[in-house]
Amino acid sequence: MKRLQTSLLAVFLSLSICACTTTQLSADIDVPTRAKLAQISVNADGSDFRYWNKNSPSFQKLTAYVKEVTNPASSSFIPVEDRIAVFDLDGTLICETTPSYFEWMLYLERVLNDAAYKPSPNEKAYAQMVKAGIYHIGIPNPVAGTGLEASPNGAGLSAPKSLPKDISREQARAQEAAFSGMSIADYDAYVKRFMQTPAEGMNNLARGDSFYLPMVEVLSYLSANRFKLFIVSGSDRQTVRILARGALPVDSDNIIGTDARQYASHQGTTDGLDYRHTGDDVILRGEFIEKNLQMNKVSSISREIGKQPVLAFGNSSGDYSMFSYTVSNNKYKALAFALLCDDTERELGNPGKASKVRAACEANGWIPISMKNDFRLIYGRNVKRADKY
Repeated sequence: MKRLQTSLLAVFLSLSICACTTTQLSADIDVPTRAKLAQISVNADGSDFRYWNKNSPSFQKLTAYVKEVTNPASSSFIPVEDRIAVFDLDGTLICETTPSYFEWMLYLERVLNDAAYKPSPNEKAYAQMVKAGIYHIGIPNPVAGTGLEASPNGAGLSAPKSLPKDISREQARAQEAAFSGMSIADYDAYVKRFMQTPAEGMNNLARGDSFYLPMVEVLSYLSANRFKLFIVSGSDRQTVRILARGALPVDSDNIIGTDARQYASHQGTTDGLDYRHTGDDVILRGEFIEKNLQMNKVSSISREIGKQPVLAFGNSSGDYSMFSYTVSNNKYKALAFALLCDDTERELGNPGKASKVRAACEANGWIPISMKNDFRLIYGRNVKRADKY
């Protein structure tokens, strides 16, 4: 009799687990939209996460940390006003490999494909070089001075083995220049249109919707626990604001990024101390100011937030200074998490980069998040990697 009861209990539990799993899968997002992303919600107790493998080490460490530092009885309790969490954008919250950063692909669209924009020969040559490095292709119509050598078969120029070391700074200058003189409103509309283009290499996914569902859950979970959320990105600040608006629970004034000068439409070259805004002025975008990577992220956090974060999330060497600043000499218990782009079946991963970031985590005590092992779902049930990419 006891054996029969045990067997029946096992069957019941099995059916219950299957029913719960089926219910969970049926509730999954099939294809993400900004409205669906905005509806993602996780309670303060973390009981309703859907897109994480809950037995993963990174998930366990994050939820244990939040429970500890939000418990007033804990010696590690952090007052609400000091619960600061900072997030990188590209490769941390949103895909950066379709086939490159959102803003880089936006820049190529502007310079190489936008009939309304007339780039100089040098601008076009530089954009062709960037495209060649991203796509690993030759340049069909080279312009002297790009630094690329002619391919032996005469088929244009061969692609560079790697993009120049200073590409982040130089590309930022080129990108801001391509949109210089455009009004804030027109730029907003331009970015929104580009957000609707397909995410290359993936099926059923738009560029502007390519946020990682598990990381959107983290934002919601931390917000429910009264953490103040900031995005600290190397991408253009206005671009990040447009991408986040209506999809992520992060206020626009909590977004920090690479900046371009802004000025009044009738100001010309007059210094802002010598010019007074007029009623018919509109604000225009100007030239590049500073790339928000590496130590510049730490400086911008100190300048704009004025407090040391207690949580940091990133995915690359551009975030290492932010990690170090967060966990070093902090009066509160603090953690840094690094996403590993190690999923090559559901996502456009890069195992080589993932291995380097994991090694950095092991050397510094940061916590790796494996997209392959820790994420139950990345984009949506019906979002697949393209067969050919």
